[in-house]
Amino acid sequence: MVTRAYTVAFEGIEARLVEVQCAVSPGLPAFSIVGLPDKAVSEARDRIRAALGSMAIALPSKRITVNLAPADLPKEGSHFDLPIAMALLAELDIVPREAVETTLALGELALDGTLMPIIGALPAAMTAVEEDRLLLCPQPCGAEAAWVDAATVIAPRSLAAAIQHFTGQAPLDPSEAGEVLDPPAGRDLSEVKGQERAKRALEIAAAGRHHLLMVGTPGSGKSMLAQRLPGILPPLTAAEALETSMIHSLAGLLDEGGISRARPFQEPHHTASMAAIVGGGKGAKPGQISLAHNGVLFMDEFPEFARPVLETLRQPIETGDVVIARANAHVRYPCRFLLIAAANPCRCGYMTDPARACARVPVCGEEYMNRISGPLLDRFDLRVDVPPVAFADLDAPATGETSAIVAARVAEARKVQARRFDGVEGVRVNADAGGALLDDIAGPDPEGRAFLARAADRFGLTARGYHRILRVARTIADLDGSDTVRLPHIAEAVAFRLPAGR
Repeated sequence: MVTRAYTVAFEGIEARLVEVQCAVSPGLPAFSIVGLPDKAVSEARDRIRAALGSMAIALPSKRITVNLAPADLPKEGSHFDLPIAMALLAELDIVPREAVETTLALGELALDGTLMPIIGALPAAMTAVEEDRLLLCPQPCGAEAAWVDAATVIAPRSLAAAIQHFTGQAPLDPSEAGEVLDPPAGRDLSEVKGQERAKRALEIAAAGRHHLLMVGTPGSGKSMLAQRLPGILPPLTAAEALETSMIHSLAGLLDEGGISRARPFQEPHHTASMAAIVGGGKGAKPGQISLAHNGVLFMDEFPEFARPVLETLRQPIETGDVVIARANAHVRYPCRFLLIAAANPCRCGYMTDPARACARVPVCGEEYMNRISGPLLDRFDLRVDVPPVAFADLDAPATGETSAIVAARVAEARKVQARRFDGVEGVRVNADAGGALLDDIAGPDPEGRAFLARAADRFGLTARGYHRILRVARTIADLDGSDTVRLPHIAEAVAFRLPAGR
């Protein structure tokens, strides 16, 4: 007779249902696992044997065969230990078959039977709800999985506790969702002295999720500005928090089941590999652009990143997701992020300072900025020069607006966009709008349209650049509280579109 248990295999943020079939039959004693398992899954038989031995449960001197169906789906990870053990225990009539067959289980076994934490409990709970099954997972993962509404999560500390629960000896209470973590105290925008134009660009970027390129000499405040962006962004909505947490769950970044409403802020080093940025490696893990989903990706020293790494950003910026191609599968991760890039104007960094510039000015600046290809540069909605701050301004007291004041304006603009795009699939902010929708919401008045036509002719704007100006102008109008896009909004959007650092 064959006993069935259920678990999941991860493909991106999708958790695909896997049926664990266990059969104990006469023959030479053996314990085999088939169904395209990787090394960690194949080693489960030794962990299971030791865990059962620690509870004085001996395996029969028969042939034990475990099949993981569908057999052509790669099975990776140690979370297959628990479902295989539960299927075997049901086949040996130690736990009820009906209880095991209506449960979705995942967890890693220690040699003493303790259940070790695993990644992916949150997307697994989503699948459990879709399949109308109870979720069985390790105790450290219970608070994370319980965030899914309608999910019943049982989280024992050990395999022995799981057996006692299913046999009715010591039933466990369902797990409760973890705490909503308070966002960390951010740095305040008022600490940045001067740089009013850059602050305005940062506000527009936050309000409409527009990509921003800052170019300036070393020490002019580019990184300082970027690090204060989280303080003016609105918190994640409940749906965004769950969506973002599913990616962080697969990366093992959720802290004790807590979900944060703070938007992610990822800042990879310029030596990061392509797999680190876009995802990949063993198991096709999410990269920095996916970990920044619904948040900010800050890339300092932008031209210093490897050219192939930069070019891979072009498609995710447009589509909002990334596909990692493998020989036998394609893994898709969402990655709607706000890209903030910072760059020096040249290799030495002082091209605009006659007293400190090198002898190769302006050729060095052209060569350095040409590391950013035209198609990638065209995807930046806002470009701003960040000049050095005078020492007199540094000694003066801070007089700029606080992050709270700017955040209030950004939040109000986001509310306007939420109402505008309510019910429109795939569109949350102005940066997502396109086609007829963009024409409908961002069509400028006659003066603005004439000005934009002259600017397009004067600066040789591409069709992408033209539409991005309309999106930025719509955001500026939202910040201004205007229902229509007028000439001043178009003019400011065009001004931010002009090349920076070139």
